Amino acid sequence: MTLTALNADHAMPGRLDLVEGPGGLPFIRVRNDHAQALVSVHGGQVLSFQPTGAGADLLFVSEQALFQPGKAIRGGVPICWPWFGPDPQGQGRPAHGFVRTRRWDLRQTSALPNGETQVVLGLNDTADTRALWPHAFDLSLTLTIGSTLRLALTTRNTGDTAFEVTQALHSYFTVGDIAQVRVQGLDGCAYIDKAAGAGGAVRLQNGDLTVTAEVDRVYTHAPAPAPLSIVDGALKRRVRIACEGSRTAVVWNPWATIAAGMADLKDDAYRRFVCVETANAADEVITLAPGAAHTLVAQIAAGAH
Repeated sequence: MTLTALNADHAMPGRLDLVEGPGGLPFIRVRNDHAQALVSVHGGQVLSFQPTGAGADLLFVSEQALFQPGKAIRGGVPICWPWFGPDPQGQGRPAHGFVRTRRWDLRQTSALPNGETQVVLGLNDTADTRALWPHAFDLSLTLTIGSTLRLALTTRNTGDTAFEVTQALHSYFTVGDIAQVRVQGLDGCAYIDKAAGAGGAVRLQNGDLTVTAEVDRVYTHAPAPAPLSIVDGALKRRVRIACEGSRTAVVWNPWATIAAGMADLKDDAYRRFVCVETANAADEVITLAPGAAHTLVAQIAAGAH
């Protein structure tokens, strides 16, 4: 659909409209009394969320991000689905699945009585997706944009055979200086260390997580529903991430060497973000019988340091 048609169906004057983003991609722009946000229809991806009065955007997007059909956008909250990480069957399919590189449908927009704005995006199986992953599905992402950002990703099996998924809301958070960041809430949790040279060793988190080298950790049996926190000394704020439907948390920062090898990321950008992801991954595999559904939720809020 054209921007004109999308606006005719979904715009809310003064609150929500559709605009042309980089590369001609359609973006949903939300502004209400609580916050402002930007969502790419390509990838079904939140790119910006800034509560009213917040000094900086909570989400990070690379200055060198690619805004092209068929490409993933580096930053915001990419949707990893129906698998997290490398192709689990080693067939050469894209890492983190295929939905972050596809255009989603804009299904619904609404103004809620409390002044929040809700946006529902969706994706269904096609002949193209079934060639990659032979299952019938309905995937919906409900975004509730207020003083907090709530993302609810619902997978429904619309076929006649069971299937398995792993998935993640791969959130990139803006930080003022990675050297002044602590991630709290994972003390005592076991994690799979996927950083270079670690060999997938299982380790135990001791105290707050700080980032002084590459971090690529999958925390199994994370302490849901207690929120995780990013304590940012440079920006003097705390970002809280609460989850539902998840017992896996992922923390990632590529550090200098990997960042320098990424075409869509500036060499020093690793200093300005950390990924704290809400996931079902590792041994937390979601099995859905025909007609069954599962919802993965992340709720993001910012407060004082």
